[in-house]
Amino acid sequence: MNLESPKINVSKSPQEVFDFLSDVKNFETLMPENISKFEVLESDKFLFALKGMPEIILKKKEAIAPNKITLGAAGGKLDFSLIANIDGVSETSSEVQLKFSGEFNPMMAMMIKGPISKFIETLATSIPNAI
Repeated sequence: MNLESPKINVSKSPQEVFDFLSDVKNFETLMPENISKFEVLESDKFLFALKGMPEIILKKKEAIAPNKITLGAAGGKLDFSLIANIDGVSETSSEVQLKFSGEFNPMMAMMIKGPISKFIETLATSIPNAI
């Protein structure tokens, strides 16, 4: 299953956006209002939970400055990745798009597609105000 957020314009350079998203503790400021738990476990790993959902642990798997950051599931039964693509529009402006990719059985995919789509859209649209 592959999902994409809308492309979001950010009034910051690609490097500034990359630096912000590289620090996993900053993801707390991007989370939706229904977050029930957020905890930084290591410098590159954090745990979060949304109300009514199981806890998810994400770990930074790849960082290619200033254009791409990949977070992946760290443990648990689901294997997926969340990729932030950062494109420079100008020296002081960027475009960010989040992509979610995971292998799920059809029943699981049907159940999580809506909530995950809404989640990555919330993360992406929160970036311009958080930086």
